[in-house]
Amino acid sequence: MAAYAATYFDSGRSSGRRIEERNARLFAEQQRLRRGATLEVFFPKRIDNSRLVKAPDTVRIREMRLFTAAVTVLFSLVMFYGLQHFSSIEMGYSVEAKKTQVEALREQNRQLRLTEAQLSQPRRIDAMARQMGLVELQPNQVVRVTDHVNTSDAGAPALAQISPTAGTVR
Repeated sequence: MAAYAATYFDSGRSSGRRIEERNARLFAEQQRLRRGATLEVFFPKRIDNSRLVKAPDTVRIREMRLFTAAVTVLFSLVMFYGLQHFSSIEMGYSVEAKKTQVEALREQNRQLRLTEAQLSQPRRIDAMARQMGLVELQPNQVVRVTDHVNTSDAGAPALAQISPTAGTVR
């Protein structure tokens, strides 16, 4: 069968004319290939489906809505499970991080208590005070505030004053 290629001049003709020429060419080719003379007739049939309207298939629509609802519910359940699963994993990591943080704070607290105990030793404080030139208090250097307050003027405001009876500070 010979191939047909439309040329520039053929493209200007109507589609009906081209179909007729093609059918005639095919008919001639078929007659040449056959042994006997058999008459074949080709009738072009033009079908116009533009006025057809598809009837809605209510059963199919109901099935598709049911399937969509089922897939939506399944997807929601899978996503909810995934959310719960990953949040529990994240919570586990958070708990472990908090445990390590608590242990670090306990160790730091232990170190601070040890440092406080070392720094508050009375022998160490006494040695440092002597290096700085400080001496122990004498009993006459201590002045008690309650000794100088009159009991009759307990509610009245008091002014600061120097009394010659107080011992001198060295």
